[in-house]
Amino acid sequence: MNKDKMILRTRFIERAGHWLMVLCFFAVALSGLSWFFPSFNGLNAVFGTPQLARILHPFFGVVVFLLLVFLFIRFVKYNLPEREDLVWFKNMRQVLSGAHDKPLQIGKYNAGQKLLFWGIMGLISLLLISGVLIWRPYFAPLFSIPTIRLGLVVHAVAGIALILLVIGHAYLAFWIKGSIRGMVTGYVTRSWAKNHHDRWYRQLLSKSSKPGNKP
Repeated sequence: MNKDKMILRTRFIERAGHWLMVLCFFAVALSGLSWFFPSFNGLNAVFGTPQLARILHPFFGVVVFLLLVFLFIRFVKYNLPEREDLVWFKNMRQVLSGAHDKPLQIGKYNAGQKLLFWGIMGLISLLLISGVLIWRPYFAPLFSIPTIRLGLVVHAVAGIALILLVIGHAYLAFWIKGSIRGMVTGYVTRSWAKNHHDRWYRQLLSKSSKPGNKP
């Protein structure tokens, strides 16, 4: 890969955190589904045995939360709402059709990605809070039965919602050619950046034009 023709989009520490979170989330999601849907009972084998799954599921859930907090700190400044996001919403049909002939004023992340970012962060927070309420034998005895029941409902609904969001995120990543490579290697082509994140690309060019900077 000729990095002179590529643009660094995601640093190694961010990619490492992302993929470690994916692996942990995969294990947590499968074990969680095994309890939510009886026909998926065999999925708890992801941790070896059903007994180990019961023990390790919440601990891995905490790891997922901490990794997402790390990614939140790294990416939140790029995911704040901006006036230019309205352009993306007004041209959503064009975006979904894959047309790139009209500038959409997209920064490092588009409005859809920002919604996904905040949705994931909100759901993982709900999962942590509800997970603590139902976590036996450590915390559940501190709460009343009705509170635990409410926690179970919230945990299940938030878990399913988060899984659906992650599936949507993965689908879009594969659908937009070059996105997966960007998260694996950290680099994207200049044409990819220009087509999908035109405002971010211009900002990079502006920085690189300053003495001592390199695109």
